[in-house]
Amino acid sequence: MVACVYLPRFELVVAAGEESIAQQSLAGRPLALAPPAGAEQRVGEVSGAAEACGVARGMLLGEALARCPELVLLPGDPVRVAEAWELALCALESIGAAVEPGEPGLAYFDTRGLRGLYGSETATIAAARRALGRPARVGAAPTRFCALAAALATRSRRALVLDGPQARRWLSGRPVALLGFREETAMLLEPLARLGVRTLGELERIGRAALADRFGAAGVLAHGLARGEDSPLRVRAPRERLQVSMEVGDASSGIALKRVLGVLVGRLLAQPERRGRTFRAVTLSARLVAGGGWRERVVFRQSLNDPERILLALSLRLELLPAPAGMLGLAVERFGPPSGDQGALLEQDRASRRARLREAIAQARAVAGADAALRAIFIDPDSRVPERRVVLAPVTE
Repeated sequence: MVACVYLPRFELVVAAGEESIAQQSLAGRPLALAPPAGAEQRVGEVSGAAEACGVARGMLLGEALARCPELVLLPGDPVRVAEAWELALCALESIGAAVEPGEPGLAYFDTRGLRGLYGSETATIAAARRALGRPARVGAAPTRFCALAAALATRSRRALVLDGPQARRWLSGRPVALLGFREETAMLLEPLARLGVRTLGELERIGRAALADRFGAAGVLAHGLARGEDSPLRVRAPRERLQVSMEVGDASSGIALKRVLGVLVGRLLAQPERRGRTFRAVTLSARLVAGGGWRERVVFRQSLNDPERILLALSLRLELLPAPAGMLGLAVERFGPPSGDQGALLEQDRASRRARLREAIAQARAVAGADAALRAIFIDPDSRVPERRVVLAPVTE
């Protein structure tokens, strides 16, 4: 059985703060995440009061404000969202679950290996709720997609557990809008609405061949999901996370902020937990002075432990900062091999190239004579006489 954990409006809750979002919900004030700076002007997650006014996620900002003039826009904070989501995933892993993370607020894990620890599906779900420490919708079913449908249909204090035959019959009556939670099938919602397809059962009755003919691979996948079929879970591998942060004070932009970044790079390289390993991918984040946050993932072309090269690569991304920063953070997403091992690989590569070059020169001389391989030596580059600028000399090993 696959369990799905769904935390409704996770990004909105984190952006507003736990206590604040509760107060706003009780007061019935419509809330929405403001569009990121420089992105298309579409609102993010919205509260229940905003949905009641006709505002939906992804709606154009002008249309959202026209439908709900009292709409309160909150700046998104991807830094806090990433931190809170990582804590939630670690909480699920603390009960022994192998987790496949989806978008923030959505995660899956297999319950088969946990029934021996907790006794039943219900006890396993209760352990996951206790580990999270916050209200969550949980559903369990044979596949990932069916578990997602169960989690969306249940309430925060109850869990919906479906077996095989029951899951498929129950899934046939669910709305076709569930396909919007999969990136591959989200594009089908609009054409299916024009065709009058409202439930997954109606989508299944259209037939795989007809859906494949009209929508291609996305139609085949949608038909399989409607039948309760899905791919196995892709659980995330355990990883070690190393991070440092620093309040920047008055150095909120420009060259001063780059110097703060240099200090963070030095501190990160000096951490004893690094154990001589190089960096393959890092995350640069910032808390903005005006509110909200900014986050950028940087993957290096090769594993690095040179502070100058790391700073050069990160300073280019620092120019993308949308506003002055109040705090700067740097975290390692993936480590590379130890620096000593990497140097040995490079030396071995150089030695093999020199050996191949010597063999090529020897073969050329054996075929065309001793003058077949020559190299150019610059003697007097500023001379007006071409013959004095460069001379040819035999290649020596």
